[in-house]
Formats: sequence, C-alpha cells, structure tokens
Amino acid sequence: MRKPGRKFAAARAQVPERPFSLDEAIPLVQKVKFAKFDETVEMTFRLGVDPKHADQMVRGTVVLPHGLGKTKKVLAIAAGDKQKEAQEAGADMVAGEEIVEKIQGGWMDFDAVVATPDMMKSVGRLGKVLGPRGLMPNPKTGTVTFDIGKAVREIKAGKVEFRVDKTGIVHAPVGKASFATDRLLENAKALVESIIKAKPSAAKGRYMKSVTVSSTMGPGVRIDAGSLEAAAKK
Repeated sequence: MRKPGRKFAAARAQVPERPFSLDEAIPLVQKVKFAKFDETVEMTFRLGVDPKHADQMVRGTVVLPHGLGKTKKVLAIAAGDKQKEAQEAGADMVAGEEIVEKIQGGWMDFDAVVATPDMMKSVGRLGKVLGPRGLMPNPKTGTVTFDIGKAVREIKAGKVEFRVDKTGIVHAPVGKASFATDRLLENAKALVESIIKAKPSAAKGRYMKSVTVSSTMGPGVRIDAGSLEAAAKK
C-alpha cells in the first residue's frame, strides 16, 4: 500500500476521527487544503440503495446557487431556430447532426452536451462515446429538451448532474476551495437537498449511510449523515 505524502499526512492529522456537522466540515476542509492550485471541493455519499434494481436508481441535477468556479464548454446540437436560441443563451458551440461524425472521429472539446429531441436519432449513435464520460444527453437530466436555451443557461450557471454508481456511491463537486465558506455551504446544502429528494420510494432502511467532504488533494472529513437527513425533514 502506497504511503501517504508528508503534506497529506500533516493535513490528515488536523482532522479528528469523528463525524462533523456540514457547517463544521466545510471550513475544516478549507483549512487543511495544501495544494498550490485551487482545489475542487467534492462530496461523496454512500447510499442505502441497490443500483442493480431500476427502481432504486438515484439520479438528478441541481443548479448550485454559486456555481462551480469554472464555466463549462457547452455543445448544443439542434436545428433551425433552436440553434440561434442556444447561441443566444451562451452555448460555446452550436451544430446540427453533422457534429456526430466529428465526435465519433475523436473530437471532444466540450464539457457538456445538450440536444433537442428531434436530434436524438443521430445523437443516439454517440452512446458508446459519450455515455462512459457522463456526457450523453438525457431527458431525465434536462439535457434533451426543446427549451434548449434554458438548458444551456443552467449548465453555464453551475448545474451539476449526480448519479449513483454500481457500488451505491454518489460523487459530486460543490465548488472551489477558494470560495467564501458561506457560499460553499449553500452549494453543499443545495446538493444534499437534491439527493435527499431523489430518494427512491423502493429504498428501505437508512438512506444516507455515510457522507464525506474533501478537496481534490486533501483528506476526507466525515459528516454526520443522520443530521443531514434530520435537517431535511424540518
């Protein structure tokens, strides 16, 4: 097993082995960060669901109130007036079905893709390319819609998509370590609320089994998962 570096070990030594409230955890993560670049702050949720069953899938989106600190490059695939609508909303690239072949050829200079429903017959061919990267447009996440202007604006404003993996884990960013603490907290709380709202009715027992927040290079800070669910019920 690889031995942790000196800086990581020093940061971890500053994190007591106990669960924290979210209000305590966020400033602690900011305090112990040590990388020279502006680290991303991410939350990890271990959920009491079995993703092998379709009725226990946890998936959704949330527009973080203070964004992610980075503007995503958005590709909009549409036709006619919808191309103009996407462009006016701030899409970085606007194209029709001809872009499919270019993407199949290896072009991937974008961070998010939105498409109108009439384009999906062609865009559907990109499932094997975009799917593994989490970039495939999907009606459930609002990225396949005729209201393409709204979809573009939401992504530009800091829309985050979350989805449980096959082990029951959800990873999602909530901003940069350089953010003001209150802004990071508001983003984190918005994410927590969205994941709680996405709880499948088929899920039984405790929903949030464990929650951790960390920066890109820093140690994880455990959060009292029970307190998050209790706060959401108030």
